Amino acid sequence: MQVDIFDFDLDRSLIADKPANPRDSSRLLDLSEEGVITDRHFYDLPDILHKGDVLVFNDTRVIPARLYGCRGEAQVEVTLYHPIDGLSWMSFIKNAKRLRPDDTVTFYTDGISPEESAFSAKVIRKQGEDGVELRFDCEAGELGHLLEKYGSMPLPPYIKRDKPGNGLWNKYNDKEDYQTIYAKHEGAVAAPTAGLHFTDRVFRALEEKGVQKVFLTLHVGAGTFLPVKVADTKDHKMHAEYGIITPETCNIINLAKQEGRRIIAVGTTSLRLLESAADDKGILHPFTGETDIFITPGYKFKTIDLMITNFHLPRSTLFMLICAVAGTERMKEAYRHAIKEKYRFYSYGDSSILKCVNKI
Repeated sequence: MQVDIFDFDLDRSLIADKPANPRDSSRLLDLSEEGVITDRHFYDLPDILHKGDVLVFNDTRVIPARLYGCRGEAQVEVTLYHPIDGLSWMSFIKNAKRLRPDDTVTFYTDGISPEESAFSAKVIRKQGEDGVELRFDCEAGELGHLLEKYGSMPLPPYIKRDKPGNGLWNKYNDKEDYQTIYAKHEGAVAAPTAGLHFTDRVFRALEEKGVQKVFLTLHVGAGTFLPVKVADTKDHKMHAEYGIITPETCNIINLAKQEGRRIIAVGTTSLRLLESAADDKGILHPFTGETDIFITPGYKFKTIDLMITNFHLPRSTLFMLICAVAGTERMKEAYRHAIKEKYRFYSYGDSSILKCVNKI
């Protein structure tokens, strides 16, 4: 399938660099009914859903996986994206051409210069498009604390932030904003952004409506932001991400499906893990492991009736996925409407709810 099919023009002024305040005041493009487009706000979500619906959330917790460092005079920006063991990570590095195996990168932050730093990593190998393997020079039990001290949230590249050392490092509240209110299991290096709109107020309204909540875990990787550089989707390589679905979650979802109740994935990450764990009859099974599932139009969904998702980049795997869910022409029409109505796009942007029209 040609990647050009999924291209569209977007004015940069529509790219959100901070979330709505409060979170649930973001806009919600309602595509839950075929052939209808309705403008709402996210706090209207309980009015759209039905008693007995099941919302499936990804409860991964984002770690501060972006680090600023240097090797001599060479400055680098590191985004960790996949753990190898307790101390080794694969990473994407800006200015990686200045690094060689066995080089030491020393990390710094506001108030701690490279000369004062007690945090460093050795370059183990360079893997081309897969990035650079780093091994941290610390005890395994110390790494989390050092990331909290030196790291920042791994925002996608279209959200610009200042580097440490210029007095603007704490201008934004990304460590809170770029985390869902239900985040639990540490390991993600990108937020499951569809969940950023949920608030305690929305949860209370959903409970009063009789909507059920269940959780799975997919540790989202930075590869989710990588552009598709090939001309044909068959040539694109997805990065694997680690996920867990418990037997309890499977039982709740399978029972709901048997009873004809609707399953609603909150975000592309929840959806991808559900589809990875379901069999050809749509029965969900416990899952522990990695998935690199790549969903494009023509795919028949086994688990969901609707999904909640933000607005995605042109030519991205995420836009391809939502075109598979709701139909390519339907999503192109919806995006034209969203652009005309000045919806806010991408990770900190507005939301949408889509009806799945391509099911087994």
